[in-house]
Amino acid sequence: MGSTDYYEILNVDRGATDDDLRRAYRRLAMRWHPDKNPASKADAEARFKEITEAYNVLSDADKRAVYDQYGEEGLSGAVPQPGSADDIFAEFFGSTPFTYSNMTGGGAGNARGGRQPPPPPPEWDGGFGRAYRGDQSASGGAASTMAPPPPPVESRLACTLEELYVGVTKKMRISRNVVDASGRMKTESEILSIEVKPGWKKGTKITFPGKGNQQWNQLPADLVFVVDEKPHAVYRRDGNDLVAEARITLAEALGSTVVVLTALDGRELAMDVGGSGGEEEEEEDAPVVRPGYELVVPMEGMPMPREPGRRGSLRIRFDVVFPERLTRRQRAQIKRVLESGSG
Repeated sequence: MGSTDYYEILNVDRGATDDDLRRAYRRLAMRWHPDKNPASKADAEARFKEITEAYNVLSDADKRAVYDQYGEEGLSGAVPQPGSADDIFAEFFGSTPFTYSNMTGGGAGNARGGRQPPPPPPEWDGGFGRAYRGDQSASGGAASTMAPPPPPVESRLACTLEELYVGVTKKMRISRNVVDASGRMKTESEILSIEVKPGWKKGTKITFPGKGNQQWNQLPADLVFVVDEKPHAVYRRDGNDLVAEARITLAEALGSTVVVLTALDGRELAMDVGGSGGEEEEEEDAPVVRPGYELVVPMEGMPMPREPGRRGSLRIRFDVVFPERLTRRQRAQIKRVLESGSG
């Protein structure tokens, strides 16, 4: 026999019946039609043509007898003549459903010799085959292809503010329903790697094409992860800025103080508020911290993904805690200081 084993191509044994051959061809033709494999169309074309050639031979009793006895050489190059790959595909699914053109050059589709392959059983009209049959519209329009995928499936991707500040790779295990090569529905699991870039905002979407559930008559949906931001104990995000609250006493507000915060990357930030208060600066003006006062620290906010190296600002908003009680002497002293300062 020659080097081509048609039984192996269709994955059937040598005692395969007509029904066995039909089922094998349906399964493989659906899987390897070039329009279903746009990423590797050349390989799919070769495989699809090989599958159709094998079915052409084994589904014809006379050619199968010659092949079984003498191998591929005994067929004398007549294998493709019973019909093109698209002709055979149309025999099973009602019409040629894809835009892929006739691989064998066409022209011989109606000049078939030998026994015709039996038609598909009726239950295929209501099953998986319908997804691949090009049903004609009522107006006689062109045959339609497989139904488009359903809307994307969205899933929440919770991230801490620290993760959004420095970036992180998250591993997510997914389970989804798919239709396997034999036309059966099954559940498969997969681990996806999601690269979260520094500075990404809540609502950012990461799409994995075709990683959603698949239906019998549709392509699989896209899977979309939507970034969500977990609340932080110290910081709140406002665009590219970070906002923090600081409570200080009235004495600190009128005098001076140092506010210490831990940055999202672990660094310690120490901010001098109101000046050091030393005698050498006694005559210099310094801002007075009042309720609602905001100290802006540039370049200590969130990274800007579209402007590498740039960051927003850190904005510290102050809440001044007033004393609940003062003695008359304390009131008098404060009054004298404030009156002298206002002059």
